[in-house]
Amino acid sequence: MLTRTFFALTCLALLWPAQADAQIYAWRDAAGNLVLSDRKHDAEAKTYAVPEAKAIRATRPVASRQVREQFEPLVQSYSAQVGLRPDLVRAVIQVESGFNPRARSPKGAMGLMQLMPATAQELGVRFPFDPEENIRGGTKYLRQLLDKYDGNEELALAAYNAGSGAVDRHGGQVPPFRETRDYVKKVGSVAQLEDAPAAPASATAPTEAPARPGKKVFYKTIEIVNGQPVLRFSTERPTSGQFEIVQQ
Repeated sequence: MLTRTFFALTCLALLWPAQADAQIYAWRDAAGNLVLSDRKHDAEAKTYAVPEAKAIRATRPVASRQVREQFEPLVQSYSAQVGLRPDLVRAVIQVESGFNPRARSPKGAMGLMQLMPATAQELGVRFPFDPEENIRGGTKYLRQLLDKYDGNEELALAAYNAGSGAVDRHGGQVPPFRETRDYVKKVGSVAQLEDAPAAPASATAPTEAPARPGKKVFYKTIEIVNGQPVLRFSTERPTSGQFEIVQQ
């Protein structure tokens, strides 16, 4: 196994454009996946010197549909309780932990939504590796950040990654940290965020108040599937039936 890892790293070094010498670290995460990084995030990581190679940044593998579906009822339920879009919550989980409920970061963040110990305690999460408790706490925390930054998802995600103190210290802007900016971009890409289109008012539909600047408008409906109610969120105004207006 070690020989194959070294061979893979050597090939990467030969194919990568020449720049500066780099130290590359290799280890296996909690799910058994091989991780390559330019930073030593694991105490047992093997270190390899790769001359004239760019640093390698690792990313979490995309979880299979089967793995994601295990947690879908929790994502739907707790997203609805705090008024979040499920696709945003799924994107945070994917980027944070790759849907691994036992994930733990070198800094101590835990579980699916990678809650730090102090944050978990503030949110009343006693068992952060329990998927339900973790998603309940993570969605509540994300909702708090969205409210703090008037629904601005970029700032909320930046605060989720770097802490609200970092956002505030940089004048209410996304901090100039490469990790944080990559994180915001990656979550946004996974969630496929889109601005809600304007829709005309309807005489039979609920009166819709104008969205505040920076807010996104979504429409929440309930669809009965196999006899069970399923929550749906959409940026397109329903043409019939009852719905609830949610602003982020």
